[in-house]
Amino acid sequence: MDSLLPERLVSKAREVLELNRAAGRTIALAESCTGGLVSAALTEIAGSSDVFLASYVVYSNEAKMSALKVSEDVVGTFGAVSVATAWAMARGALMSSGADVAVAITGIAGPGGGTPTKPVGTVVFARAERDEDPEKIVADSRLFDAAEGRGGIRLQAALCALELLEP
Repeated sequence: MDSLLPERLVSKAREVLELNRAAGRTIALAESCTGGLVSAALTEIAGSSDVFLASYVVYSNEAKMSALKVSEDVVGTFGAVSVATAWAMARGALMSSGADVAVAITGIAGPGGGTPTKPVGTVVFARAERDEDPEKIVADSRLFDAAEGRGGIRLQAALCALELLEP
């Protein structure tokens, strides 16, 4: 068995590593709802350590605050699944890792936990880059089909996060 992960995820991770290697960039991740899935895909590729520096799997709000220095005010005001929290996670991963770019993922993979304003399948992404204006927020929210189930939502979120890591 070469990989535990779906081939399209590993293939995308390989592409991301090659593009960042060619650009001379290092990358880091802050993952919540994907629980390290993006990191696992990147580390399926031998030699990834010259590009992929660090990953922070911060599932609880407390972990987001302690490991990535996400403000309690941000989480309390906007919630764990918000552009503000994802942006703070990405900035925290960037600062802690020393990478050139960091991507954060936070969301509701289900089957429970959704609300009318943030239903199951809501995932928020943010990207922070070294030497970029910290006021320039690069973030996006997606609503994946809850019928895909928890695994389907997490896979789609991981693929989107990998796209955000492209130079």
